[in-house]
Amino acid sequence: MSNIFSAVVRVAKDAEVRTTANGNTVLSFTAASNVGFGDKQQTLWLRVSLWRNNVDKIAPYLTKGAQCFISGELTQREYQANDGTTKTSLELNANILDLVGGKRESEGAHEQRPQQRPAKPVQQTDNFGDSYDDIPFS
Repeated sequence: MSNIFSAVVRVAKDAEVRTTANGNTVLSFTAASNVGFGDKQQTLWLRVSLWRNNVDKIAPYLTKGAQCFISGELTQREYQANDGTTKTSLELNANILDLVGGKRESEGAHEQRPQQRPAKPVQQTDNFGDSYDDIPFS
């Protein structure tokens, strides 16, 4: 049976890169996604891990507030909290991670938007549409 979870999330804690004892590299971070609308809206918290070479190149972009798309296998883990209670954590072993936006502007980041090309002037035609120069294919 397949278990695939996909979402656009916000990074809640800066990503960390570490190398395991057997030499594998893992990038991990905490992410948040809003679920529902209005008064029923809740925040879904995930612990995301990406096992891949060269993850250190993407880590500087995964800072608190950054937005990304993630997809992978979702699991649930139980653990003992400091107060002795049993807590549940959602964890995602990501196969896909794509940056989709910048930080929130309230956090001081400003997205750089690419310069737009000026619109191509449309050739004047009579009411019968005798010119097809503005059609992008022909």
